[in-house]
Amino acid sequence: MSLRPAVGLMSGTSADGVTAALVSVGAREVRVLRHRTYPYPAALKARVLGAPGLSVAELSRLNVELGEAFAAAALRIAGRSRPFVIGSHGQTVWHGPDATPPNTLQIAEPAVIAERTGVTVVADFRPRDMAAGGQGAPLVPAFDLFLYGRGPLKAVVNIGGIANASILGHDKIIAAFDTGPGNVLMDEAVRRATKGRLDFDSGGRLASSGVVDEKLLSRLLKNPYFLKPPPKSLDRSTFGPSLLDRIYPRLSAKTLPDALATLAELTARSLWLGVLQSSPEPLSQVVVSGGGALNAHLMRRLRALFSPAPVGVTALPVMAKEAACFAWLAARALDGKPGNAPAATGARGPRILGKIVLP
Repeated sequence: MSLRPAVGLMSGTSADGVTAALVSVGAREVRVLRHRTYPYPAALKARVLGAPGLSVAELSRLNVELGEAFAAAALRIAGRSRPFVIGSHGQTVWHGPDATPPNTLQIAEPAVIAERTGVTVVADFRPRDMAAGGQGAPLVPAFDLFLYGRGPLKAVVNIGGIANASILGHDKIIAAFDTGPGNVLMDEAVRRATKGRLDFDSGGRLASSGVVDEKLLSRLLKNPYFLKPPPKSLDRSTFGPSLLDRIYPRLSAKTLPDALATLAELTARSLWLGVLQSSPEPLSQVVVSGGGALNAHLMRRLRALFSPAPVGVTALPVMAKEAACFAWLAARALDGKPGNAPAATGARGPRILGKIVLP
């Protein structure tokens, strides 16, 4: 199969904006041609972060507004290229794999994206896996296997708002799951302490100047989620603003470095412990993507914890990998090929993921 242009769209739990990637998709490779994150306006971002508390009417309106934002991002990243498909993860509002019945909700109306772009859209990837008994997440492990499955055992890690890891090698997935918080707690702490002037700790500089509260860290690492075996998945409801309210009710510029040092260590330690518990043999390497890969302090901590296994970043641009994944999943759906990884989600078997909206 020759390489075909496709667009992937993604907005994570931190709700920074729409990350769009124009990629070339082939039977054996995916190339990122260009990518960019288009930030949400402040008012829209606030409503996205508060989406679980919106009324039905407000949520319905937000679904369409985000559809417009996703469509605009797709058009801008595509430029003069004519993609054959757009894969849109949408914006997660709720993810309840352990609820009765299991349920999940991602918004950013795909019909609007198809109408504005004139391109076939594949969206809403999680529900099919969940209907087949799976967690509906993480969705990236099948893509990780495609990219990194050959050779010895390795951990492929993405640190967005939530962190996840795929442990794979020898052409199979051993385990894949959300490990715990990624950047979500750190970003929220920065926003609160700076009263919105900053959104994140650039490069981890503040965290590197702080001191870890080992007593608090020990208590946080006893969260039942960390003790639960895979398959398992998260959204920001478990590790999010409500948790920060309890552990740091009075954040200030003075207390922020120590808080960030502790929260960064929670991300690093929970990721390391999760991978360690699920790896049947020593890792040959750890490959990191997502915003966490740009946090030098966090990367230093991961290198120290995973030593002697080398820790590096993905060959694909670190901020484009998840968006590229959804372009790849969309192409698989149009080709009638499964996109989930039952070893990761617990689904009863391979399933074609996504709902197709024709232009």
